[in-house]
Amino acid sequence: MSAAPKPVFDSTPQRIFPRHPINAPLDLIALRSGIPEIFPGRCTDLSEAGVGAIVAGELAAGQQVAVELRLPNVGVLIRARALVRYQSRLRCGLEFVGLQAEQREMIRYWVHQSAAQPVSRKDCTQEKEVAPANAEAPVIATKPAAQPRRRIRIGQRGFYVLIACMLALAGLGWWQWQRSWNELEARAPVADSGLKVSPETMDKRIVTKVEPVYPEAARTAGTEGMVVLDAVIAPDGSVKRLRPLSGPDLLVQSATDAVLSWKFEPYLSSGQPVEVETTIAVEFRLR
Repeated sequence: MSAAPKPVFDSTPQRIFPRHPINAPLDLIALRSGIPEIFPGRCTDLSEAGVGAIVAGELAAGQQVAVELRLPNVGVLIRARALVRYQSRLRCGLEFVGLQAEQREMIRYWVHQSAAQPVSRKDCTQEKEVAPANAEAPVIATKPAAQPRRRIRIGQRGFYVLIACMLALAGLGWWQWQRSWNELEARAPVADSGLKVSPETMDKRIVTKVEPVYPEAARTAGTEGMVVLDAVIAPDGSVKRLRPLSGPDLLVQSATDAVLSWKFEPYLSSGQPVEVETTIAVEFRLR
């Protein structure tokens, strides 16, 4: 007789920070061609690590956005950067990036406030009349009193911490918000004209092209491949800004240094040279 196969149980990874249901309006801000665009939405769950939301807009996994929401029953405004982890129809998951300690404290406080639900006052005992067959007088049966729910209380020290956090958020919140947007804009080198030209078109306009130096560390490690750069070309044809999109880390810096010295024929729009954005690919092959 053969032994029955043992059942296989799938292990489901547990969240580090549990999500808590929330119903609050939310604004999500994303950069579109260098211009901030606001998508209204509603927050469905929240934790110290991220937020689940329903957003009226199309997002892409890995996209960096800014989130703004006000915690209900607390009145504190949370502003933070986040990464889009997924989007299914209108529902999406966002992971906080660089969340400040004060904002984490505010989320923890909101969780405590949400858990401390008020208990309705009812009679501690309920009496029910029981009429036994051989009894002349009614017998009163007493139901045990229900145990009240445990409430989470914040002591005097916690209250002072809360006040300090609220003052810190009020004083530094706007400055941190502006700094976050500066970082977002620095990651998106979009041309002033808003024109994006295909790599094939700009490749034909190259006037000066310097081949990159093969890094010795990459040669020793046998690393080869293609580095793709997002580039902004100035009206005079020089390379103004570069941002790596993909490629081996050992090769990115060498490709960037080489492309910065390239020169293009100025791109014309309505007869005038303008700034444009394009994509440049640099290939490294071991011979």
